[in-house]
Amino acid sequence: MSSYVHFTNEQKEQARQTDLCDLLQRQGEYLKKSGREWQWRDGPEKVTIRGNLWYHQYEQVGGDAIDFVRRFYNKSYPEAMDFLLGGSLGTLIKAEPVDRKLLEPFVLPKKNHTMSRAYAYLLKERKIDKKVIDAFVRKGMIYESSDYHNAVFVGYDAGGAARHAHKRGSGSNSTYKGNEPGSNPRYSFHWHGQSERLYLFEAPIDMLSFISMQKENWENDSYAACCGVSDQVMWQMMKDNPNIESVILCLDNDEWGQAAAKRISEKLLLHGVPHEILIPTHKDWNEDCQAALSVAPHKGAEFSISESQEEETCVQVMQFM
Repeated sequence: MSSYVHFTNEQKEQARQTDLCDLLQRQGEYLKKSGREWQWRDGPEKVTIRGNLWYHQYEQVGGDAIDFVRRFYNKSYPEAMDFLLGGSLGTLIKAEPVDRKLLEPFVLPKKNHTMSRAYAYLLKERKIDKKVIDAFVRKGMIYESSDYHNAVFVGYDAGGAARHAHKRGSGSNSTYKGNEPGSNPRYSFHWHGQSERLYLFEAPIDMLSFISMQKENWENDSYAACCGVSDQVMWQMMKDNPNIESVILCLDNDEWGQAAAKRISEKLLLHGVPHEILIPTHKDWNEDCQAALSVAPHKGAEFSISESQEEETCVQVMQFM
């Protein structure tokens, strides 16, 4: 016989109204005051905190205290409720009510009739392997939008429904990147393979760059781009794919990327998931990819790499479990 934990409406409201600033400070987290709000960082990305509400600036999602604990502490609903009602915190501090921002429904950007600009950007600017791009295009996972001609990277759920879209400006001088409003971070850009390995990246470009450097039988492995540094897609993929037994964290070689890798590593250790941290030689995997082709990743710097160096795609590997 199945069982469940029942919470009264009063308990639900009490948990929902938990002051997030107080909660985070008692967990030893650093927050920065910004006007009437507070800023907390999910890796390199800002999360705005106001009372019991939060909003992730990069992923354009938000919610209340229960949603926060479920997302960032990777807890189920009953676990989040127990956590907020005193199981781990003791006395709660109640926040002043704040109008909740309604999230827009998720709709994919309209497709352009060609992909000429997106292909040019990925091939010429980012040096991604064409066969790798083609594999994702055939599955409807990469296309060009009709409005701003962005490269769009689509994530689907297990049922085949589009649930996430990451957009990257395709112009030579464009620095635009962002997620379509209403995107669900549990289903950000990813590839399901049959092996036991899952490679986790910050961005779709990093993921495609890594695959371009490791092309042999790449389709057998699983890959995911957080489109930020949230780990939700990693947990969702392990849930949807029982064959995944280990995770390779491939986040950027900078302060925020490695802080996120450490944070995710600690969660994996708690859940007994074997994993490694793989660090690119340069700032990210696209810079490694471009350097391997003797192409300057930025500002005209020149690289000359030997065959032995080309085979070495990272400088540090840390294994756990």
